[in-house]
Amino acid sequence: MTTMPITTELDKTAPAAPDGTTASGPRPGLPPAPRRPADAATGPCPPSPAQAPAPSPCGSTPHETRVHGFLPERPPVRSMIGTWTRLDAMAHAAAAAPCRETAVAVVERARRADELSALRQRVSRLSPRNAEAAAMRVAVIAVSCGWNGLDPQAPAARRIADEGFLDLWAAVAHRIDHDQFVALPTLALRNWAPERKPRKHIPIDQLARTEPLVPIVRWAPEGRPLSRLDRLMLATTRLEAHGIWLFRLAETLAGRAPDDSSTPTALRRLVRVQHALRVQLRSEAAELAAAPSAPQQRAVLGALVEQGALEPPVLQAADAVLGVGGRRPGDGRRQLLRRHLPAPQRAWLSAMDRHCAPVRTLAHRGGPDAAVYREAQESLIALRRAYTSLVHAAADPATAVLPAAA
Repeated sequence: MTTMPITTELDKTAPAAPDGTTASGPRPGLPPAPRRPADAATGPCPPSPAQAPAPSPCGSTPHETRVHGFLPERPPVRSMIGTWTRLDAMAHAAAAAPCRETAVAVVERARRADELSALRQRVSRLSPRNAEAAAMRVAVIAVSCGWNGLDPQAPAARRIADEGFLDLWAAVAHRIDHDQFVALPTLALRNWAPERKPRKHIPIDQLARTEPLVPIVRWAPEGRPLSRLDRLMLATTRLEAHGIWLFRLAETLAGRAPDDSSTPTALRRLVRVQHALRVQLRSEAAELAAAPSAPQQRAVLGALVEQGALEPPVLQAADAVLGVGGRRPGDGRRQLLRRHLPAPQRAWLSAMDRHCAPVRTLAHRGGPDAAVYREAQESLIALRRAYTSLVHAAADPATAVLPAAA
């Protein structure tokens, strides 16, 4: 079954970028936001999206504009080759398994056939892009078997999970330098592909926004309609693609003083983006609730929720700017959510925490600028609630409350 492209308000009227342009070109009537020169007090003035340097293969530096959000720089690897086709097959079988016991049996058969040890010996030869592809498949297997909360290197894990698989898991984690990759960002942002071959040189975020997407590893059996879990993962990918303006606006607000003339303009644009994302999530929820599900998929989703591994990166980026998440001193909620992101992305979020701190002082002030800031905070809270409703719809549509029309 194929998925249909979803047209949202962001496609119809793209929000203005920090430099006064939209995805399709200059937006009349909106002058470019003034830019401050770089200095020691405010840090470097972020470049416009058009001027931003291309991301390096190893990931962006903390101060580099996230031109494509936290999406991969290129479409994820759709099929692996050579010995790694066995990992592909294991991931597909585990995801479509009717229960955890069946998924575990898939892994045990692979260990008895020495397939896991053969893969383990080849991890160091993987290119960075193929290592990410292998990580996605390992993540699918881990959550299907109910092992997503384990530390693969902990001695206690070997009493619960297959040792051969744990060795492969630990080797992949070392290869990508990311121990906590078994979570939503890996399961969703590395597990999609355009349904048809896209035009060359199309930006990754535009590809994910405008093309029909299909999952690489399906949580539904082959030949059956996409499941609610499939649709939740694809909805998360589209949310990230539509939310790239949040990353660009975050760069605009970084280092700006609360009384800077560009600050309220950027905050108003942030409100517009978050409003459009809520509209998008509502349309996704209606389609998702009608999709089939299975007890195994609900167990997978429940385990991810319990682990705190379902916060979309784009919402974490908005929180880094507006400070709606961990308000209390010493509250480690943000760090718990971010532990599932790669190190360069965690560093970028930490940089936004620091550089957007002056803007967050508007929360304690009065006047129209403070009112705009509070409106932006409230719109993020509403967006988070809309996403939570989407998760509830994936877990149990009978009890889910769809987000109200914005």
